[in-house]
Amino acid sequence: MKNLTVSFYDTKPYDQQAFREAAKEVEGMDWRFHDFRLNAETAASASGAQAVCVFVNDRVDAACIQVLAEHGVRLIALRCAGFNNVDLAAAKAHGIAVVRVPAYSPHAVAEHTVALLLTLNRQIHRAYNRVRDLNFSLHGLVGFDVFGKTVGIIGTGKIGQVTAEVFRGFGVRLLGYDPFPKPEWAATCGLNYVPLDELLAQSDVVSLHLPLTPQSKYLINEQTVARMKRGAFLINTSRGKLIDTTAVIDALKTGHLGGVALDVYEEEEGIFFEDHSGKPLQDDELSRLLTFPNVLITSHQAFLTHEALSQIAGTTLDNLQRLQTGKAWKEGTTL
Repeated sequence: MKNLTVSFYDTKPYDQQAFREAAKEVEGMDWRFHDFRLNAETAASASGAQAVCVFVNDRVDAACIQVLAEHGVRLIALRCAGFNNVDLAAAKAHGIAVVRVPAYSPHAVAEHTVALLLTLNRQIHRAYNRVRDLNFSLHGLVGFDVFGKTVGIIGTGKIGQVTAEVFRGFGVRLLGYDPFPKPEWAATCGLNYVPLDELLAQSDVVSLHLPLTPQSKYLINEQTVARMKRGAFLINTSRGKLIDTTAVIDALKTGHLGGVALDVYEEEEGIFFEDHSGKPLQDDELSRLLTFPNVLITSHQAFLTHEALSQIAGTTLDNLQRLQTGKAWKEGTTL
């Protein structure tokens, strides 16, 4: 059997380690790890590869796919669940299959979601910095009990479900919104599905767990933010473009939003995953967000656990082996 050559893009040391661990017993694959992102300008680097492996900020648009096809690429393997950065129609037109990792440790993202809320609410990050400077004052660090509050879960797929179940342990009232509700699961979890406007109006905490689609883009905008309960906390560990950043900044300036915790940002490409210390940040809206004391931002790290990385590598490796051997794609992985 001829070796399968795979070009990996936007890889960090933890990605490479996870894939090498997963592939210890696998033969017949040649790996090319690149730290730069895949786009139309870099796609020629895939020459000689039958597959490319990409992440959330690689730009696999029609122009990029054209170059990949010219160089004989037959598979685009996403090592993530989201696929909004891939032009699926262009891939289909060129006969290139697209596969993804539909699920990988929903607990990783759910736990990070709750960690963001607890850190922001109890201002642990500010307290940590104070104590490091030998400032033991508690002034300005008052939070609230999560117990007894209303938490709204927008999107009840695997991650949304696990997030709701974690919050359930805090003794909260759970509301949910999803175009495709799961009533049997909701009954076991104690979650009540309600219309979106009702969820926004009643929730003390709103947590987003939706894929990015044309319908969900800017779900949180000037109008929907206005419908939120004054002083509510907004958390997003899904996709940055679910939120209109300008609307959120305006709501923070007026005090309508009590706090915002983000692991994703709508213009994160070229910013997140990289070290920009020592030079000015060129994104004015992100810079403005970072000035608010009631905003907490992490750089798309909710997925970053040993377990999740192992599952991502394992599923991606299985997808690559199926290309190599001609086996059918596993249910849920193909697009």
